[in-house]
Amino acid sequence: MPVQTGTINGVIKPIKDRVIGVAMEFGERLTRGGLLIPGDNAELRGIRPRWCQVHAVGPEQVDVKPGDWVLVAHGRWTRGVDVEQEDGTVLEMRMIDVEEMLLVADEKPSDEYVARGL
Repeated sequence: MPVQTGTINGVIKPIKDRVIGVAMEFGERLTRGGLLIPGDNAELRGIRPRWCQVHAVGPEQVDVKPGDWVLVAHGRWTRGVDVEQEDGTVLEMRMIDVEEMLLVADEKPSDEYVARGL
């Protein structure tokens, strides 16, 4: 009987206008101004939107493209799934609620700019 590793091997392709994101940060953050933003996602004070990078989009998606960074309203993403890429790297992927994408950026925004909106 094969051992369940929890990692999917292969390529994930979203359908319709779906968006798959990677690199979503959940740990604590320190802003350039020295403010510590706790990484307590499960508690009330940890409720905040999060940035993630778009990994793949469905054929009907017109708002974002792979490589973009999107700010997603709190909790409007699925649990992460580890997917092993063809080159052997493993990415934690999440499906993003497209109706709850708040902002889009070409480059990863710094924490300083995220903290200003809190």
